Amino acid sequence: MVTGADTALEAELRRLAGSVPDPELPVLTLEELGVLRGVRILGPGRVEVELTPTYTGCPAIEAMTADIERVLHEYGMAEVSVVKVLSPAWSTDDISADGRRKLTEFGIAPPRPSAVHGPVPLTLTVRCPHCGSSETELLSRFSSTACKALRRCVACREPFDHFKEL
Repeated sequence: MVTGADTALEAELRRLAGSVPDPELPVLTLEELGVLRGVRILGPGRVEVELTPTYTGCPAIEAMTADIERVLHEYGMAEVSVVKVLSPAWSTDDISADGRRKLTEFGIAPPRPSAVHGPVPLTLTVRCPHCGSSETELLSRFSSTACKALRRCVACREPFDHFKEL
């Protein structure tokens, strides 16, 4: 998160790191996904980037780390350290409004925002990102990644991924 205490260089490095596409959902940047937690200058040419994986065993964190290191090395940072931050845990509430819009435009039903902290409230409908119908059915609890479920719209018959709420 950019605060008033961030330097102009930290803000620029955060912008660059945040612009890296998610390896599993390349329609989203790491900033839009909400996994980029912080960027800190450690010294001349040295920067530390904090990432929170979408879940503890997320295999995409390695690709995210390599992509951030590449982008910041190209910018001129000699030493880039990417550290995993597990607390507070990532939540689908961390996905930005732009990120949710992009998921829908890409054909993935975005997770519903939670109104409260704590357990995710049970909601029985998921809107189709293609036609907007709430008449959908679950085909598989898991899709191309563990964080998505495979659903089908009863109205337009199109299958789609649903980014599960966490």
